[in-house]
Formats: sequence, C-alpha cells, structure tokens
Amino acid sequence: MVSFDIGGHRFHLRAAAVIVEEEYALLHRLENDLIWALPGGRVEPGEAGAAAVAREMLEETEEHIECGELLFVVENFFEHNGTPQHEVGLYFRSALRPESRLRDKAVSHKGTEGDKALEFRWFPLAELETVNLHPAFLRSALAAPLIVVRHVVQGG
Repeated sequence: MVSFDIGGHRFHLRAAAVIVEEEYALLHRLENDLIWALPGGRVEPGEAGAAAVAREMLEETEEHIECGELLFVVENFFEHNGTPQHEVGLYFRSALRPESRLRDKAVSHKGTEGDKALEFRWFPLAELETVNLHPAFLRSALAAPLIVVRHVVQGG
C-alpha cells in the first residue's frame, strides 16, 4: 500500500467509491468507530486508483462494483493518534451491481478489513450535515450534483 512516514507526517494514497442511489450515499466505518468515510482504501504500488476501489470493495464486502469517472482529488490533512497525516484521495463515481446485497438501504451491512469488522450503511443525502463524515467537505459535496472533477484541500 502507498503509505509511509516522511517529514514528520504519515502519507497515504487512498481511493474511494462515491456510491449514491435514490438520494442516499453509502458510507462505511470500522465497527463502533465514530468516524464515517466513503468505502475504499489505500492504493497499492503500480495499481490504478479505480482498480484499487474495485479491489477494496471486493476484499471488504465480497461485492463487485462498477468504478466510473474521477469526481474529486482531495488533499486531506488531519491528525490521527497524535501523528500528522497527509492523504491524497481519489474519489470515483461507482455503482453497485443490480443483484448486490448492499443495495438494501434499510439495514447496516457487515464487511471486514483483515481481522477488523466494518459497517456499511446508507445515509440520506439531506442528512449528511449531521453525520461525522470525513473528510468534512463530503457532507455538502455529495448532496450537490456530481458532474465535474474538483480539487479539494481539506485542513492544513
């Protein structure tokens, strides 16, 4: 995975799926964590961002997704466990397959990341401002028309 320590920061290259259906967005978190995020994970060396999104979803949910065009390039600066983080995120429009079990918006869905339990849940776009979603710009950006690539610098 592209993640390393440099200059007092932990650097990550992350790719994420923007899955929006029927005015709902699919988010995930480590089970019982307070922070929600878009599904995805770190890109492997030599791996394209869209391929990383598809791989992460398959590993975490055993579901295949369709990964489309790039929507956001995000430079995200934050602190985690006392260490400054510098994350570059590639956010792709993505879609679940018609037969996907994840399409059920009435329940939380289980997933795994290694030995850690994940929770996947749908949130109404109109209520994202109340969700502890990170990076924070997503609370409003996901509710807006997703048309063009945007470069975002969050924090720092």
